[in-house]
Amino acid sequence: MTGALSVEVAQAGSPLGREHPVAILLHGRGGTAQDMLSLAEAFGQPNVTYLAPQAPGRTWYPYSFLAPYEQNEPALSHALEIVAQVVSRVMREDIPANSILLLGFSQGGCLALEFAARNAKRYGAVVGLSAGLIGPKGAERNYDGSLASTPVFIGCSDVDHHIPLWRVRESTEEMRRLGADVIERIYPRLGHTINDDEIMQVKKMLTELEGLK
Repeated sequence: MTGALSVEVAQAGSPLGREHPVAILLHGRGGTAQDMLSLAEAFGQPNVTYLAPQAPGRTWYPYSFLAPYEQNEPALSHALEIVAQVVSRVMREDIPANSILLLGFSQGGCLALEFAARNAKRYGAVVGLSAGLIGPKGAERNYDGSLASTPVFIGCSDVDHHIPLWRVRESTEEMRRLGADVIERIYPRLGHTINDDEIMQVKKMLTELEGLK
């Protein structure tokens, strides 16, 4: 992938171009871009372009997503800027935002949801797997704009040791307040992982995006 990007971006699937929808995949803490590209095989959508940026030092920000914002700065702002760079690079290929799926797992899922909320517009879809919006309990959320019926999927266990259930619920309500069409799935006693139902939900979203091309 070419362009003025500040990080390495791994790519799989179809070539980047206006004839294909794009899935931007954000890995979790300690993970890699290649980890996320392995999901492309599970999604089974070869007509999609998959782009996975690599976080510096394999982490998008140093502390919990529930920590005070200032503790995760400047890394959090840098991480959000990396996502913005990838989105801008895609849109320079004449690919509209409503053909872009933003997806992340764990720390990357939190980043995907937070980026979409802070940069609200009609995306193709937004997916947070084992994730929630970033910020401490009781944080004021003064997001502007509208997600304009963007399909959003948030999936998480009810006993995830990284993502408390109350933050999942709060995130769902906030994304709905921003005008998103949200599906929330809570999986009993699952733990911190990606399951087959979540894979099927994403496959459905990608299929719908392909159908719009």
